[in-house]
Amino acid sequence: MNRRLGLLISLIVIFTAVTVYAAEGGEHSSGGLKYWAYQFINFAILVILLFKFLAKPIKNYLAQRRELIEKSIKDSQEAKELAQKALQEVEEKLKLKDQEVQDILNSAKAIGEQEKLQLIQESEKMKEKIMEQAKTNIEFEVKMAKDALRLEAAELAIQLSEQKLKEKITPEEQERLLQESIKIIEGRN
Repeated sequence: MNRRLGLLISLIVIFTAVTVYAAEGGEHSSGGLKYWAYQFINFAILVILLFKFLAKPIKNYLAQRRELIEKSIKDSQEAKELAQKALQEVEEKLKLKDQEVQDILNSAKAIGEQEKLQLIQESEKMKEKIMEQAKTNIEFEVKMAKDALRLEAAELAIQLSEQKLKEKITPEEQERLLQESIKIIEGRN
């Protein structure tokens, strides 16, 4: 193809030179019939040669160029469609991710609220247990204190009784009470 193109360019240069030479020719006739006939024949030969040598390569070149452009357009359209699909997929994934994030946040909030309520309930139960334990401890301490007071009151009463008895009882009365106590003890056995 390059060979034909080189040949064609050479022929164009030759015929152009011939045409220019003929136009400037030795005779400066202002347009005789012969002159115009040579001009027409030269031009016709040039057109025929150009058509013969260049028609097929130009046709092939233009066909290849058209195919290349069509292929480029088709590839571009396919790439555009793929890019749009990819964009839609990414947007859908982003929407799904946004929804997943929102679901996770809602779930975390719900779990947090449940744990909060559970902690409040557990703290209320613990508070009740502590209050019951404190009440039990207070009751026990009060009972112990009452028992201690009774015991102390009893001891004081005994001491007071002994003291009063010692002051009122004579040695003879003591002997008589002792004998009566012995008889009561012997009677039980």
